Amino acid sequence: MTEYDYDYEDLGLVAGLEIHQQLDTETKLFCGCPTDLREPDEAARTFSRFLHPTKSELGELDDAALEESRVEREFEYLAYDSTCLVEEDDEPPHELDHEARTVAMQIAELLDMNVVDEAHVMRKLVIDGSNTSGFQRSSLIAQEGEIQTSDGPVSVVDLMLEEESAQRVEERDDGVLYSIDRLGIPLVEIGTGPDISSPEQAREAAQTIGMLLRSTGKVKRGLGTIRQDVNVSIADGARVEIKGVQALDQIDEIVRFEVGRQAELVEIRDELRSRDASVGDVADVTDVFEDSDSGVIRGALDAGGKVTAVPLYGFDGLVGRELQPDRRLGTELSDHAKRHGAGGIFHTDELPAYGVTEAEVEALRDAVDAGPEDAVAIVADDAETADLAIDAVAERAAVAIEEVPEETRGANDDGTTRYLRPLPGAARMYPETDVLPVDLDPSDVETPELLTEKVDRYQAEFGLDAGLAEQVAYGRKMPLFEEAVDAGIDATFAAGLLESTLTELRRDDVAVSELTDDHLLAVMHLVEDGDLAKEGVNDVLATIAADPSLTAEEAVEEAGLSGVSEDEVREAIAEVVERNADQVEQQGMGAFSALMGEAMGALRGKADGEVVSDVLREEIQKRA
Repeated sequence: MTEYDYDYEDLGLVAGLEIHQQLDTETKLFCGCPTDLREPDEAARTFSRFLHPTKSELGELDDAALEESRVEREFEYLAYDSTCLVEEDDEPPHELDHEARTVAMQIAELLDMNVVDEAHVMRKLVIDGSNTSGFQRSSLIAQEGEIQTSDGPVSVVDLMLEEESAQRVEERDDGVLYSIDRLGIPLVEIGTGPDISSPEQAREAAQTIGMLLRSTGKVKRGLGTIRQDVNVSIADGARVEIKGVQALDQIDEIVRFEVGRQAELVEIRDELRSRDASVGDVADVTDVFEDSDSGVIRGALDAGGKVTAVPLYGFDGLVGRELQPDRRLGTELSDHAKRHGAGGIFHTDELPAYGVTEAEVEALRDAVDAGPEDAVAIVADDAETADLAIDAVAERAAVAIEEVPEETRGANDDGTTRYLRPLPGAARMYPETDVLPVDLDPSDVETPELLTEKVDRYQAEFGLDAGLAEQVAYGRKMPLFEEAVDAGIDATFAAGLLESTLTELRRDDVAVSELTDDHLLAVMHLVEDGDLAKEGVNDVLATIAADPSLTAEEAVEEAGLSGVSEDEVREAIAEVVERNADQVEQQGMGAFSALMGEAMGALRGKADGEVVSDVLREEIQKRA
């Protein structure tokens, strides 16, 4: 048991997952643009947008969108030579992509879900700039599925087909720079029911869904292509959605830390109530810090700013209480201040510090009528930011007395989380009027073979050992492996090249990312046809990686590995044996291993190792 282990059943832990996975389709979801990612320096031009929230069909404004709109920001987008008017929101979207629909239905079959008869596209209000239109398009594909875990079944509530958002490139003081290349890539969102009751089960469920997704062979791989959102609550807490968990092995820690955060907030709430705590009126306390030597405060005042404060009556010692590793209630208050542009807050549980003196702390307490049992939080910034930020701090502190708030939080690299915005509500969804519904017929969709089944088949059918079979089945090059063996390439050779050889080259700093599937398949065919010795594969691939415009045949020539005749092989080996005549005479076949290495070096990968081995044995036997 560690400090962050809990009796999850006693606390009433309930968790669910939302898995977001990019599909590896030819084109985007609502246009014919490619789904390839680009480098920012490839951008051909930029354009900008200012976004604002709109009301739903019922005339309601979503709370999350409303909070986002309180800070006016300009969103700039990097556009490329492939960017179209749909991506810029200057042309209506096209029909829901057929390939994406097919893959989504395959995933639904693997999750034992019921595919809906007709897909209707909805708009989901998003005004953080990640969609040029101000909303994300989403369509329900299937419902009511289930996966199995060692702790029991977990229901799968729905499967949505959505468009991916634009990629954030740079955060700016007055807005955000996005890259448009990722916008519109087909994305499935899989939502489980609230059936998960432990951190370990959450991780297992995510791993199972991930395996099913990869079984299609049509999902993108790599950092950022799959994201997990985790919904967590405890009996006395609240539903919290944690966004952007990218590593599967982090999910159990995320759940564990969130349970701890909510448990601590419940205890803080109870303690605040027992103290009859309250939040006082916001005050301007600039005069208290007129001569301050604190760098943060001095910088704000010298720039014409101010210092605002809020007294937190009965909060002494609780603002600094740890909720998660290195995150406290004060950090929660600071997160809310940062949402309005402030750099953060100072509070009396941590002062004097940061250049703030004991005398200034006492003067601050006097200025807001705070006693020793109270805490005070302050913000130093320009006048508008300071006012907005301290109001947000006051609001969050008041909530701490009442409840654990429902909210959306972001995942940090260390497994902790930070406040992002309120939970979105139903007001953010409304019908998309520019895209017609499409019929869905899963009867013609082929159910993919599971990766676990592939591992078994690769062992039985191709004779791969268990470890290599699993590497290939779960690897990114699995579709290429299957294409290669279907084309008659030896399975063991293909598996070794795709898993071991590429890893070796990567470790040798060869630009493996430059090698396309066509390059790899062409090299395999050269070996299979006897035009390239297996021993020359590394050199040929390294040559292609250095100049991807080369064909496999040209790379063989460039690397000096054109095949040699059997007579040339015999001549080269005879020379090796002659140079080592004394050793051969003394050791006979015992000299084979040492001479084999020398013979291979003499031929420099131009001849197959088995051929060299056979000829060398013959030559040694002649002399022995």
